[in-house]
Amino acid sequence: MMKAKCSSVSKSFASVFLVSSIFALSFFSFLYLQPRHRDIHGLQPIKSSPRVYKSLGEDDDDDDAGGGEGDALRSPPQNFSREERIAWFQERLPRFRALESTPRTREFHQRIEEFLGETDHGHQNKSAKCKVRFFMTWISSAKQFGPRELLSLESVLKSHPKGCVVIVSRTMDSKSGRKILEPLLDRGFRVYPVAPDFSLLFNNTPAQAWLDRLKEGKVDPGTIPITQNLSNLLRLVILYKYGGTYLDLDVIILKDVSSLRNSIGTQSVNATTKAWRTLNNAVLIFDKGHPLLLKFIQEFASHFNGNLWGSNGPLLVSRVARRVANDPRFEFSILSPMAFYPVDWLRIHRLFTEPKSKAQIKRARDKLHQLTKESYGLHLWNKFSRNLRIEEGSIIESLISYNCIICQDIYNFHGAKHEIAQQ
Repeated sequence: MMKAKCSSVSKSFASVFLVSSIFALSFFSFLYLQPRHRDIHGLQPIKSSPRVYKSLGEDDDDDDAGGGEGDALRSPPQNFSREERIAWFQERLPRFRALESTPRTREFHQRIEEFLGETDHGHQNKSAKCKVRFFMTWISSAKQFGPRELLSLESVLKSHPKGCVVIVSRTMDSKSGRKILEPLLDRGFRVYPVAPDFSLLFNNTPAQAWLDRLKEGKVDPGTIPITQNLSNLLRLVILYKYGGTYLDLDVIILKDVSSLRNSIGTQSVNATTKAWRTLNNAVLIFDKGHPLLLKFIQEFASHFNGNLWGSNGPLLVSRVARRVANDPRFEFSILSPMAFYPVDWLRIHRLFTEPKSKAQIKRARDKLHQLTKESYGLHLWNKFSRNLRIEEGSIIESLISYNCIICQDIYNFHGAKHEIAQQ
């Protein structure tokens, strides 16, 4: 009997030992597989506790349920006539929640001012003052806010640890949106998703009349997704009313931009004269109420073209800037392509691949040195690069490793496949 009991105890002990061994092995394997990155800048996490700004008097519902904001408004068929496109848009408009006005969205201005540390009179609250303010927009679902977008956001905060970032988005202003941002909020970074109220935000600008005509079926929405053009207009109005830096979420910031004022970047130059040919609106840095922003908004409202790619974005800012370039009332700077667009969309794929030969390695090293020294940021041309995978040893891998904070999913760096692909 004693022998049988000892045998039973031995078997039990062996089972416990085996389970414990498996647990320990799994635990240490988990630790080993955690993402590691080089903290080149030596940035220490901010010690301050994150503030969570919520809307007042309304439950924190999740607007991400049921898909993205633009799911109801994907592009109409290419062969539709103007009248058919308008009818198509009108039929889907009631399901487009981004344009709805709710108690939450009507608090937009109040919430923005509180977050940025300003009063209704424009005075700054020194205890909550932002050293530099950034705005980003997101009209897709929170589920589509992926590694590319998060790493873009991280790069902003890495170079501006005391800056404030406002993500103007109904879907990110939700439980699921804040869950995505939680790792940054927990480190004390000031990131604030806030749902916009388009009608209130556009009020007292030419954008309001355009939006009213769009809703009334008096504007051809065109074949380009209207969400993309709403994003083009939204960034202009936000900067006009609040001032700061607007960034697309496919821009990687490489250094502090707070020294720049009233600036817009060159996308391409004339091969012969080297004079700027096209500007881009993926990065805009302007003071509140700058007259050039008002000109941009007026141009959008009076010459909207929803059928030509870029007509209400890069082409718009280019034609307006060219018209007022010699007018002393519009004081602004045009930055060289190296500032934010050092690599065009035809060559951006080269930065994602690992250099193999000695010559390729040297070119990659030289390019990396040039970018880190001369560029404030790098536009990744999401429309053309979002499906590219980052290879180890590539220029993009190095830039992200140097400029990320959480640094997760670097090698799954696919952009979100959403209907407002960045310009």
